[in-house]
This record gives sequence, structure tokens and C-alpha cells, in this order.
Amino acid sequence: PKKLVLFELNEYNLYSIDKELRKIVANTNSSTEIISALGTVQRQNRVERLMVTHHIDTVYHAAAYKHVPMVEDNIVEGVRNNVFGTLATAEAAINAGVRNFTLISTDKAVRPTNIMGATKRMAELVLQALADRQDSTTFTMVRFGNVLGSSGSVVPLFKEQIRKGGPVTVTHPDIIRYFMLIPEAAQLVIQASAMAKNGQVFVLDMGEPVKILDLAHRMIHLMGFSEKTELNQDGDIEIKFTGLRPGEKLYEELLIGSNVEGSSHPKIMTAKEDKLSWDEMKALLKRLDDCCHRFDDKAVIEIIKNSPTGYCIKND
Repeated sequence: PKKLVLFELNEYNLYSIDKELRKIVANTNSSTEIISALGTVQRQNRVERLMVTHHIDTVYHAAAYKHVPMVEDNIVEGVRNNVFGTLATAEAAINAGVRNFTLISTDKAVRPTNIMGATKRMAELVLQALADRQDSTTFTMVRFGNVLGSSGSVVPLFKEQIRKGGPVTVTHPDIIRYFMLIPEAAQLVIQASAMAKNGQVFVLDMGEPVKILDLAHRMIHLMGFSEKTELNQDGDIEIKFTGLRPGEKLYEELLIGSNVEGSSHPKIMTAKEDKLSWDEMKALLKRLDDCCHRFDDKAVIEIIKNSPTGYCIKND
């Protein structure tokens, strides 16, 4: 690209990626200009000014609170960032004449059992409604599972636990997750956004799911240690089961409906999802905003439960 604008709330993370990208630019003799800007996606005027100033053509919106238990304990802030942050950034993109806007979504948005997943599905609904409201900016959503090695993923956690001598913590012996490597995920997101029609939801082929317990076994052995069990008391690292956390599923789904179609790319599918009109979405967001302003967690949960997110608290 001619110019790459990084927009980030966390100062250290912004510094780190800026440093890494400038090194790549220097080593490859690239002419790409790197711009680093601090700020929050919840401030529409800040985002819009950046987009206008730098003539932004394409937005990849990855800003979100993603840690399931943390969002479960901070419901209003999760909604503010994941739903209203997406709305503010999308409205800024429309006003600034951005051509393409891609939301990085998640498998946890499918029939969500936690607030994080529900907020990501609601963010999708916001963009679907905006796609029907106008056609100057093309809105796309791309859903996929866990990215190996990304911040907050299980692999860095297991590495740290093994280096410290254990125990390695697994929530449940049967829990499974889909995984993808960072370069593959990034490439598929870019390709999906290039293929998009306005309001489309894309689902990436994540391959076969991985049993987290098997991953823990393999990582212990790959790092040169043996597992401590009842039959092997002399082993180095113990695996400890901690129990499923609030809102956590044993397995994730990538699709909501059964209306799934292939695309011109073998690893990218399209999903046909229910949506709201912009007028319906606007009314829902007004009620949600009022409840967030009062920090009324129970009312926020009720609105989410009664919206077409598919949100259902486990054991409800």
C-alpha cells in the first residue's frame, strides 16, 4: 500500500507494531508510508478526521475487547467498545468516503453464549444495517476462530506456564477450538474484503478443530518436558483442569444459518444471515445506549437477549 495508518488505543502496542513495520519497510526497500495514531474507536470525530486527512481507501476494523471472562465482568464497556465503537468507526468511514470497510469478526458471534460473542454479532448487525442504508461504503464481515500466537491466545499462555514449571491450565478435557496461523488469517481477510458485496458475511475455512488437551500434551513434549500424571509422578509438567468459564463453549461454530454458499476462493464461504433495517437498528441502539449510560448491566443483557443476536446464557 502507498500508506498504512495504524490506529490503536494502547501506546506500547502501537509503538511495538510501528517499530516492527518500519523495520520491514527498511529491509524490503518499500515506499509504504507508516502513520501511527493514538486514539479510541469510540470517538467518531477523531477517527473521521484521520480518515479524511490520510484519504483512507480501506479500513480493517479489528478493535474489540476479546477476552470472554473479562467482557463478562465488564458488560457496559464491552458493549461500548465492540458495538458502539464499530458504529462510530463505520459512520466515520461513510462520512470520509472510505470505499471498503472490513470487520474482523469471530466464531463466538455464532449463537453466542457470552457477552463478547453477542457484542460481535451485534457489530455485524450494525454493519449489515448500514450496508442497506447506503452504498458508498462497502461493509464486509469476516468470521474466523483463534489465531495461533496472537495476543491472548492459548499458545503463548501454555508456553509461559511450561517455562515456569506448570501447571498447564486447560478448562475442560473435551474443549476444542479452530486455529489458523497469523499470515494465513491476514491473507484470507484481505482476499475476502476484495471479493465483497455490501453487507456480506464471510466465513473462513478453519480446517479441522484442535482438542486443547492434545495441544497441551504436544507443547509439553515439544518443549522438552514430560507430563506429570498419576502413572508418571516423576514427570515435569502437570495439566490441571480449571472448569469452563462463564459463557465459554466446549466448541465454537462459524455459521448461524444453513444457507452457506461457496465463493471463488476455496477457503472462503459466504453466510446468509438475518438482519435488521436501519430504523430497527437505530431504535435498538438508542435503548442500548440509554442502559449503558446508566451502567445497568441487567437491562443491557435483556436488550441483547431480545435482539436477533441469538444470545442465550448457558443453562437458561
